[in-house]
Amino acid sequence: MPVPRGIWVSAGFFALSGFLEVGLGVFEAPRPLHFWPVWEALGRGLLCLLLAAGLWWRKALCRSIAMVYCLAVLATYAVVLSLAVFHEPVLFPTSVKVLSLFQVPSCALLFPFLRSAEASRLFPRPLFG
Repeated sequence: MPVPRGIWVSAGFFALSGFLEVGLGVFEAPRPLHFWPVWEALGRGLLCLLLAAGLWWRKALCRSIAMVYCLAVLATYAVVLSLAVFHEPVLFPTSVKVLSLFQVPSCALLFPFLRSAEASRLFPRPLFG
């Protein structure tokens, strides 16, 4: 049975977000690389990758967490954009710029899908059992 498009898109978004978190975190880490900055980047990326795996396995709890994640992304970047509009003297690292360009439109499109009745049918499995 082929995997539905909603599963591919939602799991793919979080998998790509995880890889971006790790890649950009390591890219921005001071040279020579030390353990803690790399560990932090891996931790941030691993959370997204675990969420992607849970969505791929159609776990209902992961769908709920993904909705909260999307709301948090949209709220956070709304604050960041308002700071930019009001010309606040804040410097943003490359990772914030790249992730905002990827995550804001993706979350704006993904959130309504995750709330839909179709998503309820696609993610029926409990976390345990």
